[in-house]
Amino acid sequence: MSDLEKSDRPWGRYEVLQDSPTHKVKCIWINPGARISYQRHKQRSEHWFVVKGSGEVTLDGKVSQIKAGQSVDFPVGFLHRIANTGTEEMIFIEVQTGTYFGEDDIERVEDDFGRA
Repeated sequence: MSDLEKSDRPWGRYEVLQDSPTHKVKCIWINPGARISYQRHKQRSEHWFVVKGSGEVTLDGKVSQIKAGQSVDFPVGFLHRIANTGTEEMIFIEVQTGTYFGEDDIERVEDDFGRA
């Protein structure tokens, strides 16, 4: 296995912890007041477990609160987003399962950084 991927994003950063043919695991840091794009995937589902901070999760238009110790699941094709509504960095672990895990499987519907 080669060095695992790390990437800075306008909303924070992520680090790939494990990458295999059957799943991918990332640690994701969201800056205070930031949110990722409102997005969906055609080839993977995701499970997010929050380990630090709190925020709001949007799943197909329904907004709910989330905090450390809680998790949420996003089936293939469901629109989703997370926003850090706190004053500290938010951290969550993302587990992807499916048939393909490339970053080009992100369909952005709305984005604060002009990427939609």
